[in-house]
Amino acid sequence: MRPLLAVPFLFACAPAMAQQTSSSSSLSADPPQIATSARGEVNVRPDRATIIVGVQTRAASAASAADENATKTQAVLAALRQAGIASEQLSTVDYSVYPEVRYDREGQNPQVTGYTVRNAVRAEVRDIARVGSVVDAALGAGANTINSLSFHSSTVDDARRQALANAMMKARADAEVLARAAGGSVGRLLEVVTTEMGGPIPLQRVARMDVAQAAPTPIEPGEQEISAYISARWEFIPGR
Repeated sequence: MRPLLAVPFLFACAPAMAQQTSSSSSLSADPPQIATSARGEVNVRPDRATIIVGVQTRAASAASAADENATKTQAVLAALRQAGIASEQLSTVDYSVYPEVRYDREGQNPQVTGYTVRNAVRAEVRDIARVGSVVDAALGAGANTINSLSFHSSTVDDARRQALANAMMKARADAEVLARAAGGSVGRLLEVVTTEMGGPIPLQRVARMDVAQAAPTPIEPGEQEISAYISARWEFIPGR
């Protein structure tokens, strides 16, 4: 066999060999990594509140129940404004009219015995110290349900950013511990991702209940925890 016949075979193999060498070099060039995740928290004191107060009326006819409800709701709105709640901080969130039905012993022959009308108003209180007096003003003017009470903080954005910084410091500290335990150190940051875990409000919620005017209402907003979560990856630098 003439030697020149082997030359095409060698040239055909050369690209494959070069590609295999390049792939092996690329794989070995990938640096080892350290991945950690952490949660950061910041506590803030709420400085605002949202109250949903309601007026519920009953009468033999829908029109009578609605008229009575309208009169009482207007009185409640006036009392809320008198308590320092501006008109733009008030909004109707629910209005319903429905019949009250009675059945016989066999569950048959439904009869309408009257009508119920409900009107619920949201009030935004921007001075946390006035929440109790606002509740009392609404009840004193004719509101007979408190649908919910929730607390808010106007510093949520700043607190969330601080929580992110706290989470990042924890994740970095964990990465350094892992790197030292593995005999190396932490290199450059490769990736960091934050995960939203839902809004921080409402802090507290009061279930719907029938209420009557009594002594001044005590309100304790407590503290609100703002949380942030991050995941990060760093290069791992092996020790020499």
